[in-house]
Amino acid sequence: MTIELARFTIHEGAETQLLAERPAMVDALRARFPGCLAAYLTREDDGGWLDVLMWRSRAEAEEAARAVDSVPECAAWFRHIAESGGLRHVEVVAAWP
Repeated sequence: MTIELARFTIHEGAETQLLAERPAMVDALRARFPGCLAAYLTREDDGGWLDVLMWRSRAEAEEAARAVDSVPECAAWFRHIAESGGLRHVEVVAAWP
């Protein structure tokens, strides 16, 4: 299992739309990339955002990262992002439960 971590900031005043459009974006993402097992959008203490996605495999996560802009709902959601803080993939080596 692979975890994807995407850190970003959003444009001023974009939070309401970012959150409202999230369910449709995640549904479209999962329909196009079935290896996406879960998605958690978090807000950090400094006001930035961290998107945490669980993937069945690193290969599926990397494929999605390359092709995500081809999903219209994802491309539309990304317009709320002011600045990307980068994307990382990490392997789960132990989990509970």
